Amino acid sequence: MLELIMNDILGTPAILIGLFALVGLLLQRKSSAEVVSGTMKTVMGFLIIGAGATVLIGSLDVFGKMFDHAFNVQGVIPNNEAIVAAAQSEFGTSTALIMVFGMITNIILARITPFKYIFLTGHHTLFMACLLAVTLSVGGLEGPMLILVGSFLLGSFMVLFPALLQPYVREITGSDDFAIGHFGSIGYFVSAKVGKWFGNKEHTTEQIKVPKSLGFLRDTSVAVSLTMTLFFLVVALFAGQGFIEENLSGGSNFLVFSFIQAITFAAGVYIILAGVRMLIAEIVPAFQGVADKLVPNTKPALDCPTIFPFAPNAVIIGFLFSFLAGLLSMFFLPVLGLSVIVPGLVPHFFTGAAAGVFGNITGGRRGAMFGAFANGLIISFIPAILLVLLGDIGFQGTTFGDSDFGIVGTLILSIMKLLGYS
Repeated sequence: MLELIMNDILGTPAILIGLFALVGLLLQRKSSAEVVSGTMKTVMGFLIIGAGATVLIGSLDVFGKMFDHAFNVQGVIPNNEAIVAAAQSEFGTSTALIMVFGMITNIILARITPFKYIFLTGHHTLFMACLLAVTLSVGGLEGPMLILVGSFLLGSFMVLFPALLQPYVREITGSDDFAIGHFGSIGYFVSAKVGKWFGNKEHTTEQIKVPKSLGFLRDTSVAVSLTMTLFFLVVALFAGQGFIEENLSGGSNFLVFSFIQAITFAAGVYIILAGVRMLIAEIVPAFQGVADKLVPNTKPALDCPTIFPFAPNAVIIGFLFSFLAGLLSMFFLPVLGLSVIVPGLVPHFFTGAAAGVFGNITGGRRGAMFGAFANGLIISFIPAILLVLLGDIGFQGTTFGDSDFGIVGTLILSIMKLLGYS
C-alpha cells in the first residue's frame, strides 16, 4: 500500500496536482459536481500538456537537424511549455511537489511579511517549479531537501518579483489594485531602467498610430504559425532540397514538408497552451479561494498581458525590438562558443511587449525601443549560458524562454558549484 501511494499516486505528477485541486475545492465547500469536474479537468490538463509536447518536440527535432546541417551550429528554440513537458518524465514529481508547497509558501510569506502578493499566474508557477527542480537536481540536491529548498525559493520569488515591479505598475495603471506576477520580471525591470536612462517619458508610444495590418501579431496562434513557417522555410533553403528529402521528409517536397512541420510546431504549442489553460483554470481558483480566507488585504499578482491595454502601441513596438535583438543575437552567440538561441515568438511577444510597456512609462518611445531591445538580449544570451551549466539532460533542443528562469537558473547552478554541491 505504501509503495502504491508513494510511487503510483504521489509519484504521478498529474494525480498529485489533481489531489491538490481536490483538497482546495473541498475546503471551499464546493458542490460534488464542481469537485469532481475541477479535479478531473486538472488531471486532464496536465496530461494534455504532455500530449502537446510530443507533437511539438517532434517538430523541434526536425528543425534542429535542418538548422545543424544548414549552419553547422546547434539551434535551440526557447519554449517554457515544451521544456516543462519534456522534463515531466524525470523531474515531474519534484516539479509537482515544489509547485504545491511553493504556492503554500507564497501564502505564508504574504501573511507574515510586508510583501502582500498572491501570485496567480499559475502556468508560470509551474514553469518556475520545473526550473527549480531541474537546476537544484543538476546542482546536487535530492529528496526532501530538494523539495524544501525549491518550495521556499518558489514561494519567495512569488512575492519578491511582484514587489520589484510594483512602483512601475502603479505608474502604468494609475492605481494600486493589482501587481504583475510573471517570471519575465527582471527583463521588465531592466527595460524600465534602460528607458529612464535613454528615453523621454513625455514622448510616449501612444502618440503613434500603428497600422491595423500588424494586428495579427495579437493572435498568438496565427503569429506562431507565420513566424515558424518563415523560420522553417528559410532554414530549409539553406539546408538544401537533397538533404531534407533524403534524410527527413521521406521523399516529400522539402518546402511542403517544412511548411507542415512549422504548422505542426504551432499545433503543438496550441495543444500545450490548451492543457495549461485547463490546468490553471481549475487549480488557481482552488488556490485563490484558500488564500483569500487565510491572507486578507493582499494584491493579486496577474499575468503580464493585464498591462497591455494601458499602452497598446508599446506592446507592438516592444515585441518588434525584442525580436530584433533576438535575431541579431543569433550571429554573436556562436562567436562566444554558445548554442544559437533561435528567437521564439512566444517569449519575445509576451515579454517583449511587456518590456515595451515598462520602458515606455519611464522613457516614452525610445524607452520602449531600447528597453525591449535590452529584454531581447537578456532572453537570448542568458538561456544560452544556462544550457552550458545544465549540461546534457536531454531537453530536445529547447530551453526556458523568459528572463527570470534563465537568471535564477544560472545563479542557482553557479552558487551550488561554488559551494561544492556539483
